Amino acid sequence: MATISQNEGANMQQIDLMKLNIQQLSQLKNQLDSELQIFQDSLATLKMAKGKFAASKESLEQFKEGFEEKTTLIPLTGSMYVPGRIKDIDNVIVDIGTGYYVEKDRDSAKDYFKRKVDFVGEQIEKIEILGYEKSQIRDAICEVISVKLQQMKGQLPQES
Repeated sequence: MATISQNEGANMQQIDLMKLNIQQLSQLKNQLDSELQIFQDSLATLKMAKGKFAASKESLEQFKEGFEEKTTLIPLTGSMYVPGRIKDIDNVIVDIGTGYYVEKDRDSAKDYFKRKVDFVGEQIEKIEILGYEKSQIRDAICEVISVKLQQMKGQLPQES
């Protein structure tokens, strides 16, 4: 018997796919397709964010004694940089999101970026698990649609 179960908090919802008609199954499949697309988009965004946090942490690890007064390029936007000088390698300004910046010492900033990388990695894993479960359900729905189409094809009168 083809059934799908879905946890909704404390409630458990179970659907027997064989009791649904082809139109209902198609609607369910389309809904799952759109959810899977959202998951894919979210994963891409999270992976990009994780990469940026990791790159920021890596950049901090490149700071060495003697970098004071060195000239470097400072990013103003994603594609525009201006020349600038490093005044203090022990304290940095960290963009914590939505236009807020915090001054941190280098070790605290590295720790912040490490925690962000870990957190985003955990979220990626959760979404990948959900995506896998949704794709399994989608595959089951496709199989049931195929079986129902075969049954309908078998019930059609044969022309001689």
